[in-house]
Amino acid sequence: MSLENRTVLVTGASRGIGRAIAQEFASADANVAIHYNKEKSEAEKTLLSLPGAGHQIFQANVADPGEVQNLVKSVVESMGGIDILVNNAGIYVEHYLPEVDFDFWQNSWHQTLDVNLLGPANLMYWVSRHMIDEGGGKIVNVSSRGAFRGEPKAPAYGASKAGLNAMSQSLAVALAPYHIFVGVVAPGWVETDMASDSLSGAEGEAIKAQSPLGRVARPDEVAKVVLFLASEGSEFTTGCIVDVNGASYLRT
Repeated sequence: MSLENRTVLVTGASRGIGRAIAQEFASADANVAIHYNKEKSEAEKTLLSLPGAGHQIFQANVADPGEVQNLVKSVVESMGGIDILVNNAGIYVEHYLPEVDFDFWQNSWHQTLDVNLLGPANLMYWVSRHMIDEGGGKIVNVSSRGAFRGEPKAPAYGASKAGLNAMSQSLAVALAPYHIFVGVVAPGWVETDMASDSLSGAEGEAIKAQSPLGRVARPDEVAKVVLFLASEGSEFTTGCIVDVNGASYLRT
């Protein structure tokens, strides 16, 4: 799965799944554009962890359409183009309907959709326009098991990921004539800093028991599937949604 001379933009690459994705692509000889929003020091740690050279860090708030446009322009100008886009940046905000007021409910929905759905939509727009001019490319979006199972305490999160799935499949059809291929990875629980409190708390064992493997995914296990979908030879998977949840939620 060599990606030598290919440039990949990975959003939300300062830690967790995004960092693991950046590491997998760098190990495959790709040049990695490491995106972050607020955690510059963590993005720098990601950069230091990558093998090879030619990697760079870029800052942007993906919820801001103008910043998204400038991000894509900066990566293209600094790194010579974008061959692969990985939309990994996302947020999870609990807003359990019986317990929150309407203002909090509204803010949670707007914030979540702006980052998790409209951000990737805008990134796909600008990167795809570049890819059309360059003759094609690969896009991989990181969704969630919650798009199918539901998220009772964070319905906006579940809805945003379901929307991301639908948008990915729509654009897989729209962009196929331009040799742009779109895939989706839908993880369940993953062993990241964001999940550490839940996994180490009272519900940790119950979460692990959701999978017959008796554990949650490692970030590198998700990253390897992303790498496969972005690699040469995977083109006929375009439009697919790959579950990476350890059989904790099965769908047909």
